[in-house]
Amino acid sequence: MIPVQINDHITIGGAESGLVLIAGPCVLESRDLAFEIAETTAEICLRLGLPYIFKASFDKANRSSVDAYRGPGLEKGLEILAAVKAGLDLPVTTDIHTIEQVEAVAAIVDIIQIPAFLCRQTDLLLASGRSRRVVNIKKGQFMAPGDMRQAVDKVASTGNHRILLTERGTTFGYNNLVVDFRSLPLMAACGCPVVFDATHSVQLPAAQGSSSGGDRDMIPVLAAAAVAAGADALFMEVYPEPDKALCDGANSLPLAELETLLRRLVALSKVSRSC
Repeated sequence: MIPVQINDHITIGGAESGLVLIAGPCVLESRDLAFEIAETTAEICLRLGLPYIFKASFDKANRSSVDAYRGPGLEKGLEILAAVKAGLDLPVTTDIHTIEQVEAVAAIVDIIQIPAFLCRQTDLLLASGRSRRVVNIKKGQFMAPGDMRQAVDKVASTGNHRILLTERGTTFGYNNLVVDFRSLPLMAACGCPVVFDATHSVQLPAAQGSSSGGDRDMIPVLAAAAVAAGADALFMEVYPEPDKALCDGANSLPLAELETLLRRLVALSKVSRSC
């Protein structure tokens, strides 16, 4: 495995690095909300000694409904991400959907995220690789874990080997996902650190007709299983009052429950990594 250095303080993967958290709201709604979530999460992680990366989308291009809230857009979204990064001294990540977005996003973020539905898009992967930023490729719900090697090779062909792979569940019939935890070691065999998305994995895609549902009560169960299975980082969507979120509230963790869960996961990670 090739450990991925995010900044001077955070490394994902490798024998010497511990668990890393990537967390934030599904989509940016306002500057104040982004800061509230980032500040609260950063304070919790500081108490627990857990490295933290803030995440949020400026545009959710694959919403179920044409009328669904997508986000503030590229310009405003990057302004908020830049403010969080500078104001709180946090690394940040966001997802892209077109090659035209790469240059502007790479100028701000530490990690470019490739959405699961776009993990096979060659031009997008190549452009992201050429940005020289860390590239986090989410495994498509339709992809076998071993097949992610081809996506890795596409990014690596640009000379950029700073690559992460994220598990986020596999399509299981209609409107449901299931996680096969064998995927973590299988994707790690591609030579990349592996991230587990504990909140999108409990999503029920389009289960509410014009929007997705979710089973947030299962987030702690899957997160613990992923840590025990060797995940190098956890990805979570957190929100003060998830039922009021404009996107993915059904599969977001209430911010008030985050510290209790992270304490368990940090303790589990220490035991798992010592075995």
